[in-house]
Amino acid sequence: MTIAGTRGVWITTTEGTDSLESARMSDGADEVWDAGDTGCGDLVLELRTRLDGMRAGQVLRLVARDPGAPEDIPAWCRLTGHTLVAGQPPVYDIRKES
Repeated sequence: MTIAGTRGVWITTTEGTDSLESARMSDGADEVWDAGDTGCGDLVLELRTRLDGMRAGQVLRLVARDPGAPEDIPAWCRLTGHTLVAGQPPVYDIRKES
């Protein structure tokens, strides 16, 4: 489900409305994606696709509840050259680099 949030933020979720509310209340992200408990392999493929659709400097707020995410997301950012601006599991802010 995709919902137009406040301040031009698009929220895409695979979870219920509680996740939508917490993501909507967050500031600083250009786009928000609630990946739920999507596993690492599918998560990073979709993450790459979503970041490819954004401009350099924009921030994607990712909500990922997969148990491996606290290690996988920072490692993926280092490998791909994107910046992990903030990471407080299950929420990660990733800035797209050029």
